[in-house]
Amino acid sequence: MPNADSVHLKGDFKDIEDKKHRAVYETLADSDKKLQYFSARQIACRLLGSRGYLCQKCWLPMEDCMCAKLGSCNLWQGIQFWLYMHPKDFLRQNNTGKLLWQVFGIQAAHLCLFGIQEHEDIMWDAFQRSGKGKVSFLYPNKSTTPMSVKDLKFNGLTLSCDHHEEDVKDGPFNFVLLDGTWSNSAALYRRLKERWTAIWREEDIPCISLSTLSASVMHKLRPQPAWDRTCTAAAAAGLLWELDMRSELSAFEFGKQAEAVECSLDVLLDALTARRLRLGRSITRKQRHNTNCI
Repeated sequence: MPNADSVHLKGDFKDIEDKKHRAVYETLADSDKKLQYFSARQIACRLLGSRGYLCQKCWLPMEDCMCAKLGSCNLWQGIQFWLYMHPKDFLRQNNTGKLLWQVFGIQAAHLCLFGIQEHEDIMWDAFQRSGKGKVSFLYPNKSTTPMSVKDLKFNGLTLSCDHHEEDVKDGPFNFVLLDGTWSNSAALYRRLKERWTAIWREEDIPCISLSTLSASVMHKLRPQPAWDRTCTAAAAAGLLWELDMRSELSAFEFGKQAEAVECSLDVLLDALTARRLRLGRSITRKQRHNTNCI
């Protein structure tokens, strides 16, 4: 049975599987195939290790399932969130990216697993349908021409809540959140940049920095390495708050949607804290355990 912090395979079975898969991995000459194999194995091990133990929706142990406490909210359909998640964050209990599709639904917040070709193709196909002007990556200080929410162009929208279908006839705005530890996010970014350059022949991808970002409530359990870094869900809420500050977008109630995400973070924090207290564990985390940052 897995413990509270891990959904990895255990014991002799793990050792046997590790040796078997390492042998296969070493036979792969192509780096892309190696990545796909690594990612698929990480995900498969987590799925096997969590079976009958974790809730498949909130990724918490069954006895701590928080699904009934989460509220839902409609995200304006002119926006799509993409959670580009590292496999090592898949099914992680303190991952906050999962909250976005729990709050907004899987049609508004999409999971794309790093190294899984089918997932990545679906994501990039959606970007091409919308056009490169409607794709932005929430990854601070990476673009040579830094952007803020104020720089986003919403020209041509019929700014009325009564005309949503007309608003998005040319495709929604796509916001990509890199969902993994800060060390793993570098690999996520490199792969996104390579695909962007291959499709649109541009070296610089459009990265957005948030100007009003503050520490999320999850900082209590999982401190971040710098003041301008926060968890994935808090970054999404920050984006929504900054969109809400633009007067021409006020009809879309982004503030309400941001509040829904922040409420879900409170629910996750309470669930994780209660479990740790019940198990006699510390409710503070050391700096080296930072995960799921944006």
